[in-house]
Amino acid sequence: MNQITKTTETPEAKLRQQLSSMAPQFAMALPSHIKPEKLQRVVMTVAQQNPALLDADRRSLLGACLKCAADGLIPDGREAALVMFKDKVQYMPMMAGLLKRARNSGEIAGVIAQVIYERDEFIQTPDDFDHPIRHRPPALGQDRGKPIGAYALGKLKDGTVVSEVMSLSEIEKVRRVSRASGAGPWVQWWDEMARKTVFRRLSKWLPMDAEDADRVEQAMRRDDSLGAPQGDADAARGVILEGEAAESGSSRLDALEGSLAQADEDDFPGTATTAQGA
Repeated sequence: MNQITKTTETPEAKLRQQLSSMAPQFAMALPSHIKPEKLQRVVMTVAQQNPALLDADRRSLLGACLKCAADGLIPDGREAALVMFKDKVQYMPMMAGLLKRARNSGEIAGVIAQVIYERDEFIQTPDDFDHPIRHRPPALGQDRGKPIGAYALGKLKDGTVVSEVMSLSEIEKVRRVSRASGAGPWVQWWDEMARKTVFRRLSKWLPMDAEDADRVEQAMRRDDSLGAPQGDADAARGVILEGEAAESGSSRLDALEGSLAQADEDDFPGTATTAQGA
């Protein structure tokens, strides 16, 4: 009597296979200096550290990875993060990733973005072109109070300093127009969102080539729908999982590009982009 042994593929092995099959899509979306293999390794490491991602809606996970690639970021928790909203996965660009994209121009010596709290010492000196902002938090460990604003500073290689300051009311005005103003990152990571909001304004003054400028702006637009019902979790509703359709590699790629473009159009009307054009 022959014994038949049935093996069940683990969610981890299945994700590894799916990421591998999407390598051409990732290669098209990523900037040339980032290889698809690096993105795949990072996603697998993150999924192993956070098993909830393996149990999440798989289309949303793969779609989040594709959008992260389109913005030229790696979801390692520093440049960008894969976050859960119910059973869906969305990708959230982080300040470190945005700053890295901005510095790629080679014309920027340094950029910072910080939240201002009510017990901080904060002085604006717009007539001092070398030091337009002076910020000194209280001693480490002391209560800084409530946030009252945020600022961003950029120093260019030629010594020029550019700055942006936003009050709490200005930041909250930006928050109110977000599709997820009462949920997601604006609730869980307010400081991070405030820093990105003021950096978004500063980025208009920073010398970046067209590709980096577009990727930075595109990444920051992602925040507008994070946590919303129709946010990035629906980005890959056109992703074809193995066994669902017998399509060629090129038609699978067309479907992914089309779904990414449609998701961008849904989230940000009039600004749709494809992975190919990123």
